[in-house]
Amino acid sequence: MLQQIKAYGVLVKFKLNITVVLSAVLSYLTLATTIEPHKVVLLALGGFLVTSAANAINQLIEQDLDALMNRTNQRPLVTGALTEVQAAIVAGISAVLGTVLLFFINFECGFMGALAVFLYTVVYTPLKRTTPFAVFVGAFPGALPTLLGGVAAAGTLQTIAPWILFSIQFIWQFPHFWAIAWKSSDDYERAGFYLLPSGKRDKFTARQILVYSLALIPMVMLPYAFNISGIYSAIFMVLSSIAFAFLAYDFYASLDDKKASVLMFSSFFYLPLIQIAMWLDKI
Repeated sequence: MLQQIKAYGVLVKFKLNITVVLSAVLSYLTLATTIEPHKVVLLALGGFLVTSAANAINQLIEQDLDALMNRTNQRPLVTGALTEVQAAIVAGISAVLGTVLLFFINFECGFMGALAVFLYTVVYTPLKRTTPFAVFVGAFPGALPTLLGGVAAAGTLQTIAPWILFSIQFIWQFPHFWAIAWKSSDDYERAGFYLLPSGKRDKFTARQILVYSLALIPMVMLPYAFNISGIYSAIFMVLSSIAFAFLAYDFYASLDDKKASVLMFSSFFYLPLIQIAMWLDKI
């Protein structure tokens, strides 16, 4: 029983989902003028479920390719811990229930939840085997949790604050994901995924990582400029972004795998830290 629960956790990427929920909830808490607990619950549960659906569908589509990669060959559909029917049931229930819960917040949130599942599974997943441009497509559903939280707070897409938070997370994904792809390039090539900007580990790819890392520095100034957060979080975010860009430059200058690992692991901490900083500065 415990092993099957763990298998379902791997199917929906439980740990990753927690970071998605955190991103959406922190965005809501940062932008909401009045905290409504029921919206936080709906946002967390709905966001978790639609992300679970997208991850489960992705593994259904890519199970043959997952078997070729060291990082994914222990996923439950590959090992037989779960059947395709079990995965499809989880995906279907999660997609429908998650979208319905988000619609209870407002129409925009429900629409974005459904859009995220569609973009990730129908567009991004098959595109990964044809062009590195897939990373740009995947960055949209990847950043939607922040927009989701912002729209849950603002009640509309027609205000700039949610889009600013979305833009920061959108830009962050490129150095984050390309650092991962650099480290896992052999695995990805075995499965026919060419996700680095040039299709290989070279100076051009490292330069793109550096460019997007540098772009985060002016981006994180926008929340202060538009009165989303205060001066203390602005200082923290700028300094954090400079440090992150320095790590990207260090990697660019050397093309060293160890420095790619440092950049990759630092990216895991960078985003939640600046999101927490904006929220704490507000309270």
